Amino acid sequence: MSARVLVVDDIPANVKLLEARLSAEYFDVMTASNGAQALEICARAKCDIVLLDIMMPDMDGFEVCRRLKANPATHFIPVVMVTALDSPSDRVRGLEAGADDFLTKPVSDVVLIARVRSLTRLKMMTDELRLRAVTSLEIGVQAPERDAVADTGKGGRILLVDDRASSYERLASVLSAEHTVDVETDPSEALFHAAENSYDLLIVSLGLENFDGLRLCSQARSLERTRHVPILAIADANSNTRLLRGLEIGVNDYLLRPVDKNELLARSRTQIRRRRYTDHLRDNVQNSIEMAVTDGLTGLHNRRYMESHLVTLAEQASLRGKPLALMMLDIDFFKSINDGYGHDAGDDVLREFAVRIRKSIRGIDLACRYGGEEFVIVMPETNLHVAGMVAERLRRSIAGEPFAVHKGAKRIDVTISIGLSILERKGEPVADVLKRADIALYRAKHDGRNRVVAQAA
Repeated sequence: MSARVLVVDDIPANVKLLEARLSAEYFDVMTASNGAQALEICARAKCDIVLLDIMMPDMDGFEVCRRLKANPATHFIPVVMVTALDSPSDRVRGLEAGADDFLTKPVSDVVLIARVRSLTRLKMMTDELRLRAVTSLEIGVQAPERDAVADTGKGGRILLVDDRASSYERLASVLSAEHTVDVETDPSEALFHAAENSYDLLIVSLGLENFDGLRLCSQARSLERTRHVPILAIADANSNTRLLRGLEIGVNDYLLRPVDKNELLARSRTQIRRRRYTDHLRDNVQNSIEMAVTDGLTGLHNRRYMESHLVTLAEQASLRGKPLALMMLDIDFFKSINDGYGHDAGDDVLREFAVRIRKSIRGIDLACRYGGEEFVIVMPETNLHVAGMVAERLRRSIAGEPFAVHKGAKRIDVTISIGLSILERKGEPVADVLKRADIALYRAKHDGRNRVVAQAA
């Protein structure tokens, strides 16, 4: 799918020029002649990046950018200001309004296309994370957009890689006003330093004396620990070719020497804000995954996870010629606990029951809440005899000590019934193993409960 670019300018000739340049590179181009139109198009999620003029009659580009970045629904859309204004103060003002970049007219086609491609790649990656995190909202995980809007981008951890004292001393002095800064003068050590610490931003000089700064940037992108850390490159004024190459390999932003201190701070804040936002998205995705496979009350894996993972464990046991045992457990008379002491007490029992299960099994064993008061424990490399010993130990640990409920105000006796089965032959369906454990559990309950029964020989 081609990236969708919104060009916002009140001068038709400028719009036509940008539209022709971008269309030639196979971007889908939309246009708006004023700020209100631009905001409306972005609100409908119709674009992947905005190229925004500043000098417009109804609402200038600074205000349009501020509104886009202040709205959680449009905050994540990259904005590039393309304008005839060229003073450092204008660039800083645009960056402080939330712009992701500030390009001064006339902009070369190569620079424009490289920047648009770089930012749209980042946008599409963010969109994928946002899409994966949609279920986070449904299960109560906080969406990060509102925090991102309020984030100042300050208080970050920055690694500055520069081997010229006159340069890194000045840059570190400026950055230290808002961030914690570590300086690495040995480029060959920089990657190890970056991987061992949790940095919010890498700032890399491309003018290193005996080392290719772009190679360092490329290595940072290929290493798992630093793959998502934004990179801000510092380059000399005549380094356009190298900067364009840098954008292709994953450099997020750049500054040309002599470096304006306010622009350095503004671009650093932008990158740190984005890093925090994408980190929040990744955390939400991870939380969603964990919640999808974990029982919220007990913290054990849920039935969905058990049924899928049990197939893998059974296949591994068959391939290795190792035994696999399965234990199905049921809390005796659990309904009477809920009826007599309340559902809160029942929840207390389930939580404590999960704790005692964890204490009674090995790290390689898989414990799951199968549903209600039923639990399943899968034990790799375990025969029926050993599984019976583990089950009996667990039964005694449950029956031997009363369960505290109502925050310790009451203590009640609890017992369990357990059914055991084993994987009998290579390629046997796991449903058959579960069925035999369920039959053994039924026998345990029928024979008086508070006992362990193994499958029939």
